[in-house]
Amino acid sequence: MVRLLEKRQRTGNVLTFFAIATFSLHILVLFLFLLQGLNIRQLSLRKPPNFVQLINGKPVANIDDLAREPEAIRQFISKTMISMFSWSGTLPPQTIEEVATPKSDLGILINTPQGGSQKITTSSWVASFALSEDFRKGFLSTVAEMTPPEVFSENLNQAMISQLVIKRVYPPKQIAPGKWQVGMVADLVQRNRVGGAKLITPFNKDFLVRAADYFANPQADNSTDLQKAIYSVRADRLEIYEIRNLCLLDDYNPNADKPKQCGTGQTSDSFIR
Repeated sequence: MVRLLEKRQRTGNVLTFFAIATFSLHILVLFLFLLQGLNIRQLSLRKPPNFVQLINGKPVANIDDLAREPEAIRQFISKTMISMFSWSGTLPPQTIEEVATPKSDLGILINTPQGGSQKITTSSWVASFALSEDFRKGFLSTVAEMTPPEVFSENLNQAMISQLVIKRVYPPKQIAPGKWQVGMVADLVQRNRVGGAKLITPFNKDFLVRAADYFANPQADNSTDLQKAIYSVRADRLEIYEIRNLCLLDDYNPNADKPKQCGTGQTSDSFIR
């Protein structure tokens, strides 16, 4: 009888030990799953590497994620402003057929500071995603006030077009890590689509640009043309966060290395944050 009790006690101890070991193993597996999940989340939030194009065409990763090439910054400013202020009343062609017969641009309504709403072109709206989010809304309101309603007119005798003619984009001046100041001298030319007098407005601006994060489109194959255009704008990994008026004290000199500003730039004109 005593041997039977001892045998049962040993069996119970083995089962208890087995249960404790199994429970401990489950806790260890759960901990490993949590650790793996945290590692996957960190990988998903990691910024994509910034690549630099070498002369031989081979891209290499840049250690400084805030570094940008000066020429890339200048091209970013030029491309963004040309898209923002070139109004034709038609959408960019997406097919060969649309080159000959482009689709009409219906425009996008934007709220104005006066409480109403006015249209801006689709190209202006897409280009506005190159601006920082806190600056974009107010800037679009200003662009809406500048855009003539005749841009969207179907009457060729009344329709207007606009083109930004850039004379010079100055070399970027770094003002902080990942931030630059870029001056631009240009003219905004507006005229009737079928000809007529031109309205030329000086467009001399000082841009504050900074490096920005970019994540590729997760559904590139299922995206619309508009979504693809927006992602292509953000692919430059730059954004404009302030625009000031640039005042040239002397006549425009294409050989000048640096722009000149009048005062502190804090005026009541448009394009001031």
